[in-house]
This record gives sequence, C-alpha cells and structure tokens, in this order.
Amino acid sequence: MRKQEQEELKKYKIIGLDDEIGIIDSLSVILKRCDYDFAGFTDPEEALEAIKNEHFDILILDYLMGRTRGDIFVKDVRKFNTGIYILLLTGYKDIAPPLETIKTLDIQGYCEKSNKFDQLILLIESGIKSISQIRTINVLNEGLNNAYEELQNRYLEIIEALRLSVDAKDTYTRGHSDRVSFYAKKVGEALKLSDQEIENLRIAGIFHDLGKIGTIDDILFKTDTLTNDEFEEIKKHTLKGSNILSAMLMFKDVVPIVKYHHERIDGKGYPEGISGDDIPLLSRILSVVDAFDAMTTTRRYREKLEIEQAKSQLKSGMGTQFDSRITKVFLELIENFDDILNEMKEKGIE
Repeated sequence: MRKQEQEELKKYKIIGLDDEIGIIDSLSVILKRCDYDFAGFTDPEEALEAIKNEHFDILILDYLMGRTRGDIFVKDVRKFNTGIYILLLTGYKDIAPPLETIKTLDIQGYCEKSNKFDQLILLIESGIKSISQIRTINVLNEGLNNAYEELQNRYLEIIEALRLSVDAKDTYTRGHSDRVSFYAKKVGEALKLSDQEIENLRIAGIFHDLGKIGTIDDILFKTDTLTNDEFEEIKKHTLKGSNILSAMLMFKDVVPIVKYHHERIDGKGYPEGISGDDIPLLSRILSVVDAFDAMTTTRRYREKLEIEQAKSQLKSGMGTQFDSRITKVFLELIENFDDILNEMKEKGIE
C-alpha cells in the first residue's frame, strides 16, 4: 500500500522559489522524504522559465525576496498559467500580502515559515487533494463531453437521413432545402446579422421541411387541389419538424425558425396565426426564400414560374404574406440571378 501511495505522490510535481538557498535545501530534503517530486530555485527568472516549459502542480514561494515580491512573481505566472496551485510563505509575522491580492491572484494557501514545516506539509496535502479532485472532475467532464458529442453526431446523422428521405421521396422538390438554406444565408449576410444568426438560418433552411417525413405520401404527392382536411395535415409539418429538432439542445435556436416559417405578416399563416414582428425575424427571412424557391421549381401540381413572375409574386405579397424589408433585400440579391446560380453550382447546389 505504501508503494502505491508513493507512486501516487510522484504524479504531482512541486516547484519552490526562495532567495535563501537554505530554505530551498530544507524544502528539497523534507518534500523528497515525503515522496514528492520537487524542484527548487533561488532565481525568479529561472523559476518562471521552468514553469513555462514544464508542468508543475504546486508552486511554493516566499513573499519577500531580494529581487522580487512573491505576489509580483505570481502575477507574472498567472499571465500564462491559471491552473497551478500556489502556496505563499513569509518569515515575518507582521508583513503579509493583502487579502484582496491573495484573492485576485488566486493564491490558495498562505502560512508563516517554520523550522518544522508542519503547517506547510498540511497545506500541500490539502492542495494535492484539491488537485486530485479537479483532475477527476476534468476526466469525468471529458468523458461526458465525448459522450454528448457522440450523441450529437448520431442524432445529426439521423436528422440528415430523415431530411434526405424527404428529398428522395419527391424528385420535384429534391435540392429545395439546400437552395433555401443558401438563399437564407445570403439574406442574413446582407442584413448584417451575427455569425450565429446566419448559421441558425443556414441550418433552419436545410431542415425546414423535415416534418414532411410524417406526412402521408397520398397527400404529399397529390397533383390536384387538396381538400381542407388534407391541407390541415400538410400544415402540421412545421410542428412535426420543430418537435424533431427540439429533442436536441443544439437546435434550440433553430426550432422557432422552422416552427414559424409559414406564418404571414397579416396573421393568416400557420401554425399559430401570429403576425408582424411577433413572427421571429429569421422565420420571416425563411418564409420569403422558401416561397421563392417553391415558385421557381416545377412541382407535381404546376409548372415553375419564370424568375420575373416569381419576383412579381413576392412584390405583391409584401406587407401581407411577406416582410417588406426582407423581401426588398432578397429581390436586390437576385437582381443578377445568373450570378446566384453560378455561385450555387460552385457549391454543388442544384
């Protein structure tokens, strides 16, 4: 058992700094007798260089030294190393660093020098326990993070498979989600949205029709006019898609974009009939670009519209179906539509 404890202690490296060589020699003898791995220095610059180039778990140093003060040295250490456990010593009872300094520099322990070093040994043992607990927590966190990342990857694969299944169902809508994602991202950039908002738009564009995986084929592929009941069933795809995405925390900001992308400015949309600015901005963007791509794509129930016809439809829907400002921005973006098509082709989007 003793041998195991010795091996365990050797996993922890201690560095000492004191301008008195006698103190360093004493620390070396006592700490090595306790089976600690110890390196001692009297030169602050050499000690600082050692901490930069090697891993040490605990730093023991004098508060008052000829060439520097302990708190000043710690400040230099904390510029590049926030993890090392620090114990500060002083040989003068009446001279101690201010409590605020100890807190600010994250100095974990402070004690007076003693010939017996009993208090210091106790502080070191306490430090080792703290370091050990932190290591255990870090290992557990790393394991949890890896497991969570793996779950995320698996879930993303499932979501992507579902999305591709929707595309594969119908050759008429294949590539629709990729194009909508592309257009949405372009509008987000033109509106100078944040990088995170643009990324959320991109993802929402890819998965906005995910809920159609739960719509029966007879309705999805119908070539004539839908009945009221059939249309009500189609409308559920926004809720179904958002419910699928809501199972993963990473999609929490994407869920409302998908859920509300068929709402209208005049409140006549679905699923909740909200209107105007109550509709999330990113949903309003998705609504415009989704409608445009649907209009310019051949569907089972109609031929595609020409680009100018689609533009005219967007303009006529401004202020009722579509957000006017967003529609104007999008119309400006597709003014040179051939350039847009070429950019999509370069990205492998058809």
